Amino acid sequence: MTTSHQPQDRYKAVWLIFFVLGLGTLLPWNFFMTATQYFTNRLDLSQNTSLVTAEQSKDTKTLAAPTVSLPEQSSLSAIFNNVMTLCAMLPLLLFTCLNSFLHQRIPQSVRILGSLVVILLVFLTTAILVKVQMDALPFFIITMIKIMLINSFGAILQGSLFGLAGLLPANYTAPIMSGQGLAGFFASVAMICAIASGSELSESAFGYFITACAVVILAIVSYLALPRLDFYRYYLQLKLEGPAEQETKLDLISKGEEPRAGREEPGVPAPNSVPTSRSHSVKAILKSISVLALSICFNFMVTIGLFPAVTAEVESSIAGTSAWKNYFVPVSCFLTFNVFDWLGRSLTAVCMWPDKDSRWLPSLIVARLVFIPLFLLCNVKPRNYLPVVFKHDSWFIIFMAAFAFSNGYLASLCMCFGPKKVKPAEAETAGIVMAFFLCLGLALGAVFSFLLRAVV
Repeated sequence: MTTSHQPQDRYKAVWLIFFVLGLGTLLPWNFFMTATQYFTNRLDLSQNTSLVTAEQSKDTKTLAAPTVSLPEQSSLSAIFNNVMTLCAMLPLLLFTCLNSFLHQRIPQSVRILGSLVVILLVFLTTAILVKVQMDALPFFIITMIKIMLINSFGAILQGSLFGLAGLLPANYTAPIMSGQGLAGFFASVAMICAIASGSELSESAFGYFITACAVVILAIVSYLALPRLDFYRYYLQLKLEGPAEQETKLDLISKGEEPRAGREEPGVPAPNSVPTSRSHSVKAILKSISVLALSICFNFMVTIGLFPAVTAEVESSIAGTSAWKNYFVPVSCFLTFNVFDWLGRSLTAVCMWPDKDSRWLPSLIVARLVFIPLFLLCNVKPRNYLPVVFKHDSWFIIFMAAFAFSNGYLASLCMCFGPKKVKPAEAETAGIVMAFFLCLGLALGAVFSFLLRAVV
């Protein structure tokens, strides 16, 4: 039972701010990936320099320029997805790793606000370039630089947010995970709406990028409001105090008494706070959270190994020539995944079973391996080796719902529990290390996906 003098999260303001920050972390990148077809079309000969060249050479009837540029345009469009994955995963891993070791040297506000501002500028530039004609090669290079910037600063932002949430009670990591899940849902709905409206790719892409800018601005405003809230300042003070003071305060809280330290001077750190924070050993913290870190890594390796590389290749067996053929993958694969993933992530706000020390959590994550044969035996096309066992659309949708829900719920539990396995002063570092293993799982899953797709 806690003291009545302990600040409360009035109107769930801190919870909502972390939700918005989680949304702002992934929504821009999700919208960027949703617009992939726009980028590949811009690299197509008919969408780029050939239009300008044709007008300039109309009078001279020169055919040499378009003829020479055709192979370059086609090759750039063909390699776009592979290069995009490389330019996304390498900076994501590198900067998440760097953030794990350097976060104590760079102020939290600089890392979070700086990352949000850079991402905002990148998307403003991307929106402007929708209206600007550009040759294929410069457009390709600029796009890859933007992808590297988004993922580099996105890695710092995500790691810093999980570290920040680690300072608060365990259930305050859940809104970040829930916000990230909702980001995928919005991207899926945007994809379906674009198909239904039949709008031009450039118009849809411009809408994606402007929406991403608005969400990032909202995240910036939300973060600036965070230090004004007593609830947040109270838990931040626990980090600023020395270990002895933390233990005394937490003991008092558990006994229902008012912890005086930090309430009289909430903005002043204890004299030994700086050396204490710098003495945190990443190796020692990793040892404490190793099971959860490996669990989150394995969880996302399985998820990304199957989704979307395998699941997006499943074809409807009942659509025929109906409209369902066009909507099957956007609805059954992407929308279903993002809805149930978001529900799983959000459930941890009210239910956190199994607990952080239970063997059930890593066991359930390992049990998700069952989804590999289930999806490989669905109606994936083309296929060379395995038979189709679950041909009907309903099987695929059921598997996808269970797959997504388990991913969201178990991943959210791992991220919530990781910072609670260490001392309060080490919680921020633990949260950042957990974010690194999350990103490592994404990268390993991307590599694993090539193997899974090859064995179908």
